[in-house]
Amino acid sequence: MISRRDFLQASMAASAIYGSSAFGNWARLAAAQRLSQDELLKFETYGNVSLIHVTDIHGQLKPIYFREPEINIGVGANRGKVPHVTGAAFRKLYGIKPGSADAYALTYDDFTALARAYGRMGGLDRVATVINAIRADRPDALLLDGGDTWHGSYTCYQTQGQDMVNVMNALKPDAMTFHWEFTLGSERVQEIVDGLPFAALGQNIFDKEWDEPADLFAPYKMFERGGVKIAVIGQAFPYMPIANPGWMFPEYSFGIREEHMQETVDEVRAKGAELVVLLSHNGFDTDKKMAGRIKGIDVILSGHTHDAIPEPVLVGKTVIVASGSNGKFVSRVDLDVRNGRMMGFRHKLIPIFSDVISADKEITTLIDEQRAPFLSQLSEVIGKTDSLLYRRGNFNGTWDDLICNALIDERDADIALSPGFRWGPSLVPGQDITREDLFGATAMTYPAAYRVEMTGARLKLILEDVADNLFNPDPYYQQGGDMVRVGGMGYSIDVGKTIGNRISNMTLLKTGKPIDPGKTYVVAGWASVNQGTKGPNIWDVVENYIRRQGTVTIDPNKTVKVTGT
Repeated sequence: MISRRDFLQASMAASAIYGSSAFGNWARLAAAQRLSQDELLKFETYGNVSLIHVTDIHGQLKPIYFREPEINIGVGANRGKVPHVTGAAFRKLYGIKPGSADAYALTYDDFTALARAYGRMGGLDRVATVINAIRADRPDALLLDGGDTWHGSYTCYQTQGQDMVNVMNALKPDAMTFHWEFTLGSERVQEIVDGLPFAALGQNIFDKEWDEPADLFAPYKMFERGGVKIAVIGQAFPYMPIANPGWMFPEYSFGIREEHMQETVDEVRAKGAELVVLLSHNGFDTDKKMAGRIKGIDVILSGHTHDAIPEPVLVGKTVIVASGSNGKFVSRVDLDVRNGRMMGFRHKLIPIFSDVISADKEITTLIDEQRAPFLSQLSEVIGKTDSLLYRRGNFNGTWDDLICNALIDERDADIALSPGFRWGPSLVPGQDITREDLFGATAMTYPAAYRVEMTGARLKLILEDVADNLFNPDPYYQQGGDMVRVGGMGYSIDVGKTIGNRISNMTLLKTGKPIDPGKTYVVAGWASVNQGTKGPNIWDVVENYIRRQGTVTIDPNKTVKVTGT
């Protein structure tokens, strides 16, 4: 891992050429425990162009708790590099004081205690306050949404994304790109996109039959702001039909489409673009690789992997910004663009402490209107947790441990599989579990909880396949998500090996015996991408289990042994 000294030297060298970040001011502020809205929003206006970036909101209208990952393993050239640095190593890298507000916002240690001290984060009415403040300072700032917006909550599921569409429209973005939005189905996506008052972008969204750019999604949009011609290019999640059910959007194909990306950059430059911004849902490592291979991109606003990185990462002359998830952060990037060139930048990752940043009253009212028809369902208590419930991380989180326990118990299974999703708010010990909380971890459009028989060989094949999606050293082959969560079975994984050789020591926990490749086991899971999957909705399975338990307690999961890091 890069040392703090080397990082500062590299940052200062980069700033001399390109720009700087305001994270240091935030760190000192938080360490001194002097949080205030004015200080959190303080920014020395710079240059002539401002970008505002939000991404991966996942339907979260209200403030939430969200624990950052404990384990985030980088492989290949990205081993030990951000965002694959967590906890104490992350704090050391950025000079963060343990126990401070930024330690709470950006790392996982002491999360329960710090959550009780600093409160919830996010809430789109607080995000609106930040956006409004930036616009007051820079009226022509571009607001860009990185996608994963119309998905992930009870109200979003019930309204087919309309609650998020209504609130986001009120924030007046200039453009967005896409991922989970497509799981609403292509007809619903078209219905929404046809009515959007801003650009829906995806240079890599193609008509599958004709293998040409899809008419509904423009590859880019040209803007003129601050006297500068700006091209914003959209990059939707490349692996939609692999990570999500392709039968829900059969008209479209995706992919990285690197050659078409270069053609698009060349096209906008030929049209006079002085600043080229990529609004991306690739994931951070993929964006790094693309930045090193595509000529002419000035800024990449990175989404999908939920990384909150307080300093931009430079790849050549390309600035990569990551703005976290669930509405926890808003990024502001000011740029000095002169004579057709980006001369420098300033950046601030703004934490949305919901008890510090005041709510925009109009957006609060609008949010409450979206939720009003569902308040009794949202607030219904179905149980309580004595454990911290979280999901984010390369391997099992306690939310998915709870889901796996429910699948095994309710579906009478030997083994449970829960997909490696990154979305879903956290709950601290002692909290009631409401239906809204449960849907925050399970709301999706293909929720059937299946029960099937699988051989041990098939189980290993599944684990190996998912592991390669996550730990392939080439980012272009990392096809989304974290490792599938497993209940009822333990295993070892060597992340440094190749596909077919990473998984070993598979053990059935209830017997302590090795998984037999030729033997059949009853496996329960959910979120299958296969059309026609049968079974009860996952939220019903988990709700029944929680109600029977009353109060849930999740023991530390030590069933996965990780090596090769």
